[in-house]
Amino acid sequence: MNQPVKNGVMVYAEQKNGIIHPVSFELLGKGRELADKLNVELWSVLLGYHVRGEAETLIHYGADRVFLYDDPMLEVFDVVKYKHVLVGLIRETDPQLFLIGATPLGRSLAPRVAAALNTGLTADCIDIQIDDKGEIVQIRPAFTGNIIAHIKTRSRPVMATVRYRVMKPLPRDTSRKGEVVEKHPPTLQDTGLRVLGEVSTRSVNLAEAEIIVSGGRGLKRREDLNMLKELASLLGGVVGVSRPLVDDGWISKDHQVGFSGNTVKPKLYIACGISGSPQHIAGMRDSEVIVAINIDRSAPIFRIADYGIVGDLYEVVPRLIEALKRLKRVE
Repeated sequence: MNQPVKNGVMVYAEQKNGIIHPVSFELLGKGRELADKLNVELWSVLLGYHVRGEAETLIHYGADRVFLYDDPMLEVFDVVKYKHVLVGLIRETDPQLFLIGATPLGRSLAPRVAAALNTGLTADCIDIQIDDKGEIVQIRPAFTGNIIAHIKTRSRPVMATVRYRVMKPLPRDTSRKGEVVEKHPPTLQDTGLRVLGEVSTRSVNLAEAEIIVSGGRGLKRREDLNMLKELASLLGGVVGVSRPLVDDGWISKDHQVGFSGNTVKPKLYIACGISGSPQHIAGMRDSEVIVAINIDRSAPIFRIADYGIVGDLYEVVPRLIEALKRLKRVE
């Protein structure tokens, strides 16, 4: 096993400060399924400094081999350096499929790697499948979520970025065995890129939220978002919105749920005054429990809701708030 075999499935393991991004474990779960169908190995590649301890974790989540680049040169993410390292490894190992999370980092890295390899890249996939001919099919929403496209790439490797929270990781199995292949990055010239500091404007992380209370066009005024915030606070959740409220400047894009916003998979999703456009549904349809509140009984959101309340959100939401307050007083 000193020389890697060819044609495996490879997953890029994104890390920051030595902590693996959860999307990497989701990709390993899907990668394990695909590799087994293709009868090839599942590989992962990890770049950074002082990250050697995380390589075994990737094996526990399904990888057969982990290509580890642990070097001071890779301590800080430099998209040009990381691109050169990945391109070299891909040319050496010739994977059939290369998967990267559709995170801000992944979206900056993947197109550079694809361009250097002269291969295609399918962005924001929601699934990857193997068809009856044994060919890789990449699935993503298209035309702002109105259709689901099934895409085949003629060039090699097949490359795709995959949305966070659309796939399930395997349970961690510490008994799994695999191989950590330690690699050394090539000597690279200074790229001229410098990290001067990190500025975060993100006010909420919808992708990680367990409970989301979302509002749509049914809200009449910006101030009425406070009603949803109160309900979300009582439930221990956060506020989400449909795109029109972001477009109108009522709230930041961090709160947007949908095709052009955040894909979410909370335990509870309450849609208040949201009709249920295909773009919005594409971002929240995999929620465990969906509660829809809408005055229009024909609203598309009711088709996917587990519980539907036909009524004015200005009557229903205050009643929910008061009921929750009574329960908390009893407790």
